[in-house]
Amino acid sequence: MAATPPIHVVLTFDDNFWAPAFAVSRSICLSTRRRDLVFHLLHDGLKPERRDDFQKLRDEFGVSVNHYELSENARFNEVCRSLPVDNRLHTVMYARLLIGTILPPGIERVIYLDCDTFVISPIERLFDEDMEGKPVAAVSDPVKQLMMMGRDMREKTGLFDPAADYFNSGVMLIDLPKYAAADIPARIDSFKRDGILDKLYFDQDMLNLIFRDNWKKLPWRFNVTDPQVAHQAMDCFVLHYTGRARPWLLYANVAYRRSYRHVMTNELFYRYMRHRWKRFWLKRWNKLTGRK
Repeated sequence: MAATPPIHVVLTFDDNFWAPAFAVSRSICLSTRRRDLVFHLLHDGLKPERRDDFQKLRDEFGVSVNHYELSENARFNEVCRSLPVDNRLHTVMYARLLIGTILPPGIERVIYLDCDTFVISPIERLFDEDMEGKPVAAVSDPVKQLMMMGRDMREKTGLFDPAADYFNSGVMLIDLPKYAAADIPARIDSFKRDGILDKLYFDQDMLNLIFRDNWKKLPWRFNVTDPQVAHQAMDCFVLHYTGRARPWLLYANVAYRRSYRHVMTNELFYRYMRHRWKRFWLKRWNKLTGRK
C-alpha cells in the first residue's frame, strides 16, 4: 500500500505580517490530527526572532517548517523588478507566482494560503480534493465581475469575459508540476509586451488570465471571504478575512474573533499589536518630519 504523501502548505509574507502567518499555520495544526505537515514559508526580511516563533510549531506539533528568504532569490527579484506595486501591498505577494521554481523538486501538490486566512476544518479535506487534471483548484470570487471588469464594468474590457468565472487566489490547491509547466514568468513577459500590466489587479488577475478555463472550481466553504459572526453557524472550512475588519485587531467584529486570538496565542497577539502601533506612529512621525 502506497504511503500517504505529506501535506505541503505554502505561505508568503514580509516581516510585518509574521504573526498572522503564524496564526494560520497554527490553526492548520490544531484542526487536524495529521502531523505530516510541511510548511513552506516564503518571506522577505524576516527577523531571526520572528523565525523563532515558527520554531514553536515544530516544538508543539512536530511538523516541518522550511524557510525561504525571497531577498536572496535572484529569480524572484528579477521577475518582481518591473511588476506593479502600491503603498498597501508588498512585492512578496508575487511569490505565489513562482512557487513552481522556488520550492524544491519532487513535490506534487501544495496548498497556498494567504496569511489573512484561518483554517477551522481538517486541512486534508482541501488537500485531498479531486483536481480533475487541472493545475489549480480554487473558489470563485464572490465579487468576480468587479474584479474582472473594474470601474463601471468597462475598465478591463477585452481582457476578461464578464460572463466567465474568476477565482480568488487567496486559497489555492496547486498541482506543482503543471503549475511550473505553465511558465508563469514567460507569461508575465507577454503581459509586459502587450502593455496590459497596469490594468491588472496584481497577481490574482495574472493567474486568472494564465489559467483561464483551466482550473477546478471548489465549493465556497474552502474560501469564505469577509466572514461575519453569522458564518459561525455555517459549515465553513477556511475563512478569509478580506474586509477592513481583521481578527488581529483588538475589537474586530468578525467570525471566530476570540478563537483567532487564542490560536495566535495571547502573548503573540499583544506583541503584534504593539508592533503595529509602533510602526503606525513611526510612519506618522516620519511623514511629519519629512523623513523616509
